[in-house]
Amino acid sequence: MKAASILNHVLGPVMRGPSSSHTAGAYHIACIARDLLGAEPSTAVFRFDPHGSYAHTFAQQGADKAFVMGLRARPLTDESFFTCLEEPGLPARFDVEPIPGADHPNTVDLELASADGRSLHLRARSIGGGEVEVTRIDGWDVLLKGTWHEVFLVAGQDTIEAHITQVTADGLAVEAPLRQNREGLAMALIHRAGPLPVGLARSLTGCREARPVYFQQLGAPRFTSTEEMLVLAEAQSLSLGQMALAYEAQRLNLAEEVVMAEMVRRYRVMKDAAERGLDPELTGMQLLEPTAGRIMQACGEGRLAVGGLHTRAAARAMAVMHVNSAMGVVCAAPTGGSAGTLPGVVTTLAEERHLSDEEAARLLLAAGLIGVFVSNRATFAAEVAGCQVEIGAAGAMAASAVVEAAGGTARQATDAAAIAFQNTMGSVCDLVQGMVEIPCHTRNALAASSAFVCADLILGGYRNPIPLDETIDAVYAVGQLLPPELRCTAKGGLALAPSAQQLHACGTNRMGKCRS
Repeated sequence: MKAASILNHVLGPVMRGPSSSHTAGAYHIACIARDLLGAEPSTAVFRFDPHGSYAHTFAQQGADKAFVMGLRARPLTDESFFTCLEEPGLPARFDVEPIPGADHPNTVDLELASADGRSLHLRARSIGGGEVEVTRIDGWDVLLKGTWHEVFLVAGQDTIEAHITQVTADGLAVEAPLRQNREGLAMALIHRAGPLPVGLARSLTGCREARPVYFQQLGAPRFTSTEEMLVLAEAQSLSLGQMALAYEAQRLNLAEEVVMAEMVRRYRVMKDAAERGLDPELTGMQLLEPTAGRIMQACGEGRLAVGGLHTRAAARAMAVMHVNSAMGVVCAAPTGGSAGTLPGVVTTLAEERHLSDEEAARLLLAAGLIGVFVSNRATFAAEVAGCQVEIGAAGAMAASAVVEAAGGTARQATDAAAIAFQNTMGSVCDLVQGMVEIPCHTRNALAASSAFVCADLILGGYRNPIPLDETIDAVYAVGQLLPPELRCTAKGGLALAPSAQQLHACGTNRMGKCRS
């Protein structure tokens, strides 16, 4: 079974909205492709299958810009994101045409060329939350996930072993090479814990090299399921947040202080997005106008029916989604489409309980460990299993964070996550006009609000009869039964409502430039 990392696969990356699959994932694919090409690209052709999600949403969700930013080796958060397609030097073409064998809605075929005559043909897929898989390089079947230093070798069948020996001589290979033979040639893909010695790649004909796009997962996981974790937590009387910190430090082979410092950094990104999104003058969304600040003000003035903690969390969740939709900087939690729920809850808890950034980061770690179990057993891709594995997962994670803040046990935290998931099972991804705005903003808000209810039910004595592992399995099975029209293609649900189709979208989608 997969053994995910909190920082690699759940609470991150720090990215531009609106969709981690379409911006962060596209960016990671392009970064890997640029490395494998081994030169500055001079031309790029992207192909998307007409039956996939990219074909219908790549422009609206900024995937085209993210691909180009990766090829230009610029940070995704750089402001040139908004103008990179118009800059000279790298003509990029985006075609929609059948891709034989495409087995994922976010499949892309990419052809690169450089001025010095190098070329690369790569197939990859963005699988949710910024995660990617490269599945083909120059016609060879591979599996490359961006978590290692990768060495791709092609040589004659009589010389490949000598090449492999040179690449693995320093002992940094993490497993046996993937090998293939065809028509007198041989291919080897070698995952390494560090880069090749300087000059070695150039000395080997047919050698390509790519750097990791994530923290390297050098340590064995302490556990891979909820039940395994709970046995350890109860034996050691540790909370979910404490278990999460120990898990991540071991998984990434980092000191706990380093993990905590990085989580604090990501929390501050979330907090900044929540604060920025409350500005009623925020601009850049396509279909909606900013309302989170108005809701927060009305709550503070006592003009709402109920108001209080739940509403403040909901408003902040919407605020983050405002920034996300304007292609501002957010932290995927676990995806761009669900980036508001957890920040809304944790920033509100921090305000309510006067938590330090470090204490808030521990709540995020607790939530992140719930996400690890989802990632291990299912997916965060709405293209695969609907909104339930994005905003539904975020709501489950947020419920566990509330339990952690209240001093609950690890079992109570996982039970709160389970019932949150059980009550979002079957939710579809029907984003209006292919944009992560309607109904994503209000769904993030409701998930944030309901996280407190789910936590209170468990802390108050409700006994959850279906554990989290089984709940995740059921959610994933339901998601796979959803038709493609209800999985991030904008071809069903609210996306087909007449009022939704008549909405006028702003044409620029640039932070600070466009306002509905």
